[in-house]
Amino acid sequence: MTIPSEQLRTLLGILDKIGAWIAPLGLRLVLAREFWLAGVAKLSADNRFTSIQDQFPFPFNFVPVDISWHLVTWLELIAPIALVLGLGTRLSALSLALLTLLSLAVFHADLDPVSGRLALLHLALCLALILSGPGKLSLDHWLRGRYLQAERRLWS
Repeated sequence: MTIPSEQLRTLLGILDKIGAWIAPLGLRLVLAREFWLAGVAKLSADNRFTSIQDQFPFPFNFVPVDISWHLVTWLELIAPIALVLGLGTRLSALSLALLTLLSLAVFHADLDPVSGRLALLHLALCLALILSGPGKLSLDHWLRGRYLQAERRLWS
């Protein structure tokens, strides 16, 4: 049994429209949860950077470990909130991608079978958001529509 091409086009069109709303939201929520949990864990944990600062790549090895620890903790708390809201999505995803690259270089250099692959998965999800944007269920999308609409009126 084959599906007629017109029905297939209609079905794919519906999936494309739903995907523009739901797929990026799913990516944002998954990433937000993962990084939020890491940030919350760091709030009550001892600074693990103290013993490994010499493993940090340049220029991060010059930043005092207390400052690094707090920067990472707050990035892992603020960026997930921005991702859930879809506000500054590309910047948040880029920041988390850079943090993940640093984590891969320092903590997962041996590509531990579990944690290294998870970090690579986080990196891939960040890259998808950086390249495709936040989707239609986001404040970014709403603000872009308002800004572009106001810009059109200004120049009309």
